[in-house]
Amino acid sequence: MADEILSQEQEIENSENAQTSGNLQRCLTFESNGLVMYMSTDYVIEIINDHNITPVPLVPSYVSGIINLRGQVVPVVDIRVLMDEEVKEYTSKTCIIILTIDGTTMGIIVDNVRQVVDIDLDDVHPIPVRQRKKLLTGMLNMSDGTVAMAFDCEALMNVQM
Repeated sequence: MADEILSQEQEIENSENAQTSGNLQRCLTFESNGLVMYMSTDYVIEIINDHNITPVPLVPSYVSGIINLRGQVVPVVDIRVLMDEEVKEYTSKTCIIILTIDGTTMGIIVDNVRQVVDIDLDDVHPIPVRQRKKLLTGMLNMSDGTVAMAFDCEALMNVQM
């Protein structure tokens, strides 16, 4: 009985500590080209798979095309191609994350979606190497030992389409 009360007190204390940390952000983790990345769930509208992408002529190679999402035409970007990586055939785990960034809806193709986690932004470190595309803004050691990269949705909007 005393152990149960002690355990409950510890859970309450842990919960209070998590709530008092003002720099926690709810993030979606996903994978692309072997990299684990994360973004704020504030941008995420939904996650879809097995959606028909219609190719569009005269657009950059990283724009896979458009989809019809409940009557709304949504451009879809393959972030693997955008980051100068090889095109990869889509699998059953391939997803399109639908985002709204500054009022604009778009989709990004990722290899798979992992989970939603709370990330303490104080634990995010700058990336020590220079990048060609400034889509990754930081890195973080996850509790499972994985290194996750911060995906910058605002920078995605600044890429020329």
